[in-house]
Amino acid sequence: MCLNTSISQRRHRARKLLVVLAFLLPLAMLTGLANGAISLAPAQALQALLAGAEGGQAAIIVQQIRLPRVLLAAVMGATLAMSGAAMQGLFRNPLADPSLIGVTAGASLGASLLIVLGGGLLQGFVGLTLVSVGAFIGGVLAVLLVYRLANSENGTSVATMLLAGIAITALAGAVGSLLEFFTDNERLRQISLWKMGGLDGASLPRLALASLVSGAVLLALPRYAPALNTLLLGESEARHLGIDVNRTKLALIGWVAVGVGTSVALVGTIAFVGLVVPHVVRLWIGPDHRYLLPASALAGATLLVVADTLSRVVLAPTELPVGIITALIGVPFFISLLRQRHQYGMQT
Repeated sequence: MCLNTSISQRRHRARKLLVVLAFLLPLAMLTGLANGAISLAPAQALQALLAGAEGGQAAIIVQQIRLPRVLLAAVMGATLAMSGAAMQGLFRNPLADPSLIGVTAGASLGASLLIVLGGGLLQGFVGLTLVSVGAFIGGVLAVLLVYRLANSENGTSVATMLLAGIAITALAGAVGSLLEFFTDNERLRQISLWKMGGLDGASLPRLALASLVSGAVLLALPRYAPALNTLLLGESEARHLGIDVNRTKLALIGWVAVGVGTSVALVGTIAFVGLVVPHVVRLWIGPDHRYLLPASALAGATLLVVADTLSRVVLAPTELPVGIITALIGVPFFISLLRQRHQYGMQT
């Protein structure tokens, strides 16, 4: 009876959180449209958003500059957070994040390699596009290598995958550092800024690509919520309950690799969202992935939109890298929650 009451309370809390987040996300997006080097009132921003070609300067700023950026932040934040929740469920570790399978380090190495080899031609002509392609390919190749190392006749070992991910991440980091050591100062600065993450390159084509790829990821991952819930009991129990564990692992790793690889390719490295957001949401509503995955997506989208807005207004007209803002926002809040949880555990 007590257990059923607790589950019912968590479900009620989860539904309530989803409603709150669904309200906060549009509010955060409107705030993002209104704020920047040129500040607008929320009513002005909404009017400029709905205005036609004759809307003037405000309409140009909102529709052509800020709207693609805000939408891209929402899509990428949702993708990173939901991917983090899926990885935490797969590894059965609330402190796991997508970088554990090597995708972030591989993407960073791919981008660094394209920046160093391409130099001014790549940056001046179609630079970010080719760098993004290199980042995506690097991320996917790293994940494939990790999966190949963890796979055997007996299946795919999560523990081996974790160790392989750590090894590939270290190897990619070492090769990337070697590239940075031999490159010139201009390209070194480009690599450093790219790794900090940023949405200043947002555009309608980038938004369309992100929406297409991340939309598929955001629709696919919730289908594995029942399997992730079953995996919380252990792999043996999941197999007895009819879950194809190896197929589920492969699917989850594949979708996360595509989603996170696309995110790193388009906006750089923003790793903290995939760790903190799903962990905080889990502390609030519990481990039921039917609610955890969509709630993490909404919370991640909201966080990244708010972080990008702050990156544009804190030192306006200069922009801070959004990865710095997400860390500055998330780390203190995350530590506070962990301390509260520890104190609650000690009391009980």
